[in-house]
Amino acid sequence: MNALRAVIGVLLCASFVRAESVPTYSHDIAPIVYEHCASCHRPGEAAPFSLLTYEDAAKRAKLLSRVTGKRYMPPWKAEPSDLGVFLDERHLTDAQIDTFRRWYEAGAPRGDVADLPPMPTFRSGWQLGEPDMVLTMDQSFDIPAEGRDVYRNFVVPNPGDKLRYVKAVEFRPSSPTVVHHAIFFLDRTGRARELDAQDAQAGYGGMLGPGFAPSGGLGGWAVGAQPIPLPEGLAWTIQPRSDLVIQTHFHPSGKAESERSTIGLYFTDAAPTEQMMPIPMISRAIDIPPGEKNYTRELSFKLPVDVKVIGLTPHAHQVCRDMKVLADMPDGTTKTVIHIPDWDFNWQEQYRYADPPTIPAGATLRTISTYDNSADNPRNPNSPPKRITWGPESTDEMLFQIIRVVPEGAFGRVRLALAIAQQRKTMFGLDGPSNKEIYQKMITNKFDADGDGQLSAAERAQAQEFLKQIPGRR
Repeated sequence: MNALRAVIGVLLCASFVRAESVPTYSHDIAPIVYEHCASCHRPGEAAPFSLLTYEDAAKRAKLLSRVTGKRYMPPWKAEPSDLGVFLDERHLTDAQIDTFRRWYEAGAPRGDVADLPPMPTFRSGWQLGEPDMVLTMDQSFDIPAEGRDVYRNFVVPNPGDKLRYVKAVEFRPSSPTVVHHAIFFLDRTGRARELDAQDAQAGYGGMLGPGFAPSGGLGGWAVGAQPIPLPEGLAWTIQPRSDLVIQTHFHPSGKAESERSTIGLYFTDAAPTEQMMPIPMISRAIDIPPGEKNYTRELSFKLPVDVKVIGLTPHAHQVCRDMKVLADMPDGTTKTVIHIPDWDFNWQEQYRYADPPTIPAGATLRTISTYDNSADNPRNPNSPPKRITWGPESTDEMLFQIIRVVPEGAFGRVRLALAIAQQRKTMFGLDGPSNKEIYQKMITNKFDADGDGQLSAAERAQAQEFLKQIPGRR
């Protein structure tokens, strides 16, 4: 009798384990899909199909198992950083990926509908809510179906005439299939309008610069980027009588398109208490022989002051396969700031830390990119492979990394600005602004309370008091 009870117990236990090990849509799959997939896979969004219901997911169970198993979906390219978590990370854990596999292999069971989590709710239209100001190109620009990439600068006159602090920017291309990336400049000189007037089409050409010395910027956008407000204490500044200039990279898609971009601005009344500064890591020394599978370029930058790292904007083209930024710390350790082991030209993001980490003075930042120009690279635009050099076309290549940081205090900003100016000379062999010009610009920015681009007598007096505190200055 006891033996029979033992056998029954074993069978019941085995049955219980099997039941527990079979994932269902309601209990196991829906929570993952709602959190990591539904923001794109729902009606009206960029993904080609919805995943909001059991029927939607079950008929694609094999596809879901395959693309999650290869980590192709959800599209998040960066590996975990040694310095912290990025905002809106869409990593799936190994256990979640295994859940998709086991669900598919079990026949994609629905499960008990009572186990379903609440259906997620999404904001339609502007992702950050209604903007404080919406600016739109005054006319459309036509992109041909075929041909070379197009770089175009579009002037959007700023209707405001007062100092503005911008907390967030949301960019909405009207033809997202051909817009690869956009950079937002500010112009107070009127030069952008002059260049626009000289060109019969909408906007004017050029990509190495907007054609004027920008009075500021509002960041940028690339495929895959989501709008994220700046951290507390930071804001972009728009000075009165500034025009917005959108520099756009178009990549013909095989179908003629017409683009008329819109940009939403979200203001704050609070003046920034800190200043975000970009550290450029850019190389034009790229020359990749055909067939080369492991072509590597590396740049470095030694930090003169402590900095908080706000985020990074990596950029490259089609034969880049791996991109990373490492930090060699003063204590001899090396930390991974960001690592993208499967670079994808068609899915580039701007990465922002949830809790900006600090990297100490004396650390060296290194940007390392690896390129595969062989026939084995399925993303190689040339068949057979051809020599590839630096250039603006999608079939050319780039090493481009912007690291946005906040240095400690006004003196820290000056020291970092000088180091960045030296970096520009090293990278491009060009003369940047002199130390005197950097000092003047930073002091003007710090004490220009009314934002008119110059110091009044009262503002100049405050600046002089500040300068007296700098060691070595009289």
